[in-house]
Amino acid sequence: MRSLELLSPAGDLERLKFAVLFGADAVYVGGESFGMRSAPKNFTLEQLAEGARFAHARGVKLYLTLNTVPTNSEIDRLPEYLTEVRSTGVDAFIISDLGVLSIAKQYAPEIPVHLSTQAGIANYAAARAAYDLGASRVVLARELTLRDIAEIRAKTPQELELEAFVHGAMCMSFSGRCLLSHYLTGRDANRGECTQPCRWPWRIEASPAAENNSRMARCFDVAEDENGSYILNANDLCTAPFLDLIAAAGVTSFKIEGRAKTFYYVASVTSAYRRALDAVAAAPDEFVCPDAVLEELTRTSHRSYSPGFYFSRDDAVQNTRRGGYIREWEVVGIVDNAEQGVLYCEQRGKFNLGDTLEALPPRGDAVTFTPKWIRNAEGEEISATPHAQMLFSVPCELELPPYTILRKRIAASK
Repeated sequence: MRSLELLSPAGDLERLKFAVLFGADAVYVGGESFGMRSAPKNFTLEQLAEGARFAHARGVKLYLTLNTVPTNSEIDRLPEYLTEVRSTGVDAFIISDLGVLSIAKQYAPEIPVHLSTQAGIANYAAARAAYDLGASRVVLARELTLRDIAEIRAKTPQELELEAFVHGAMCMSFSGRCLLSHYLTGRDANRGECTQPCRWPWRIEASPAAENNSRMARCFDVAEDENGSYILNANDLCTAPFLDLIAAAGVTSFKIEGRAKTFYYVASVTSAYRRALDAVAAAPDEFVCPDAVLEELTRTSHRSYSPGFYFSRDDAVQNTRRGGYIREWEVVGIVDNAEQGVLYCEQRGKFNLGDTLEALPPRGDAVTFTPKWIRNAEGEEISATPHAQMLFSVPCELELPPYTILRKRIAASK
């Protein structure tokens, strides 16, 4: 079996560090230009360089997204940006536009190109064409089945790497190419500014056909649900139970969606898939997804899970019953260091004395403990941690390293 790569998202340096420390083999990020996420926390050139140094020091690769569909005026700025990016140490570009690919080959020829899922690689001819144009990897369309992927693998050069999404949010449009947001709000999903109208509740409106129509305009729910009708709202993808089948089909890079997600999401999901991929590599013909993996994937905020299109179109169901997330756990702190049975932490959410905490360390099993006391930065005993990012300490006999995440179960509403 080829080496299997776990590819995790990061929206800023903090998330990159958590991705690396919790088990990613590679991390993909966006710069301040030409990326499909327009959030202000995208990486500056200096941050790209720092992120590359942090990742490379731990044997992890860094990929930069250049996957928007640029306008004429934007494409004019690309050569200068590529010239600047070359020195940061990124290991590959993720590109969807053929013009961007051509310019990247001209101005940064030594940096490999991965053709983005937005290029819609759905057959072996398209994958071959991408290879002929200089792509070393294709990120497959999310609408493919395992059988489709296996055929692409069989009919393309073995040097061409195949990457596929294995976890995270699914878009209701083909390979994420959508005009709905731009039409409704003026913010273009293909330029990194999607407002996600597919997640909104929708209604049918009946309006008068003419001024003299006696019927008043009315709105009707599309389905009988007091919360509205989420007819375009896709479930989240989860492939942990059958990662062995994806590997057997020929995929070697397993991609987690979520550059806009929190550091906690990145760490938790990366940790789970690291364990699962290691189990695949250890016994590919006898893989059974560890229970701890499935448990961990319930610890982060998510929609209902589905296997996507990997087995059939019917499995990739739309979540028409709700528009929100399933959220049962919350982060309360990050461990900075530990000394003589005491954890010194930074607050990320309030918890009270007496609460049972669960600790998720980098590259380790989740463990629970109940602190017997809490102290603030001055060493004074306190009953809770109410202040954002306050420093606190708690006793813990467990050996927990820096970057360990402390979390607690959210109390059920009465």
